[in-house]
Amino acid sequence: MAFPSGTRRGLDACASARGTFAVLALDHRQNLRRELHPEAPDTTTYDEMVAFKRAVVRSLAPFATGTLLDPEVGAAQAIADGSLPGGAGLLVALEATGYEGPANERVSRILPGWSAEQAKRMGASAAKLLVYYHPDAANAERQERLVADVAGSCAQLDLPLFVEPLGYDPATGGKLKGEARRACVVETARRLTPLGGTVLKAEFPYDATVSDETAWTDACAELDEASGVPWVLLSGGVDDATFERQVAVACRAGASGVLVGRSVWAPSATMAPADRDAWLAGEGRGRLRALARLVDDLGVPWHARPNPLAGATAPGEGWYREY
Repeated sequence: MAFPSGTRRGLDACASARGTFAVLALDHRQNLRRELHPEAPDTTTYDEMVAFKRAVVRSLAPFATGTLLDPEVGAAQAIADGSLPGGAGLLVALEATGYEGPANERVSRILPGWSAEQAKRMGASAAKLLVYYHPDAANAERQERLVADVAGSCAQLDLPLFVEPLGYDPATGGKLKGEARRACVVETARRLTPLGGTVLKAEFPYDATVSDETAWTDACAELDEASGVPWVLLSGGVDDATFERQVAVACRAGASGVLVGRSVWAPSATMAPADRDAWLAGEGRGRLRALARLVDDLGVPWHARPNPLAGATAPGEGWYREY
């Protein structure tokens, strides 16, 4: 059917009035353990993670266009106590944290006991799938099947899907740098966006050691051309000043906004609760507001770029019989 009303409604719920994204990302699990207790991540408790996520959501969600949470320690908990405003767009992660297999052949999987259907039932506006991927990895085809299968499930539910590929060196399992990262990010967009996701949540094409903005611009333009769907930038833990520069370049090249996490809230993770709340209400909100203004000024609205939704027609008489 040509009219994906649920998908369109879900994206609108997570976007600004203009159609850009400044989504608060807080679906971290293992990474959050390290943020809360850098010296001893294994000592971080479930209750500490829930309390931190509730505090961040209470403070920052009203200033974001949507909020990304996980089902384990975030989404239901923030809904249950009212931390997440009732009218806020909610994105819910589908994947289990981490990966299986060796570091140079990473296997992503859906969180056991969880599904796109359950995310939809709990009131999610959209789903998100993180997938470890390199086009040259031995298991690339298997990872592509995962993306296609999840995208198919979301399409059946009329639920938007944000696909978040994270690259790695298929030879060593380590991080990609320089031109190797650029090539991976661009080719990943080319390979994965035709598989059915709604929005690509992309890594910046260069690692933080590359500071040449001319190279940034060229790489982001290449990424924009390679992506068959609207794309947004993930923060990847870089500092807020660097991320703002990356966002400006990406949006001028065609990005539709950001899903931003640690660049906004990380400094508050090790603070005492009172200091944390004050920092979030001041500096945290300031960072998020600045990004929201930036992407609304420079970003391409998701519905403005050529994609399957842009050509959807208005429903005709009796449309609901085939919905």
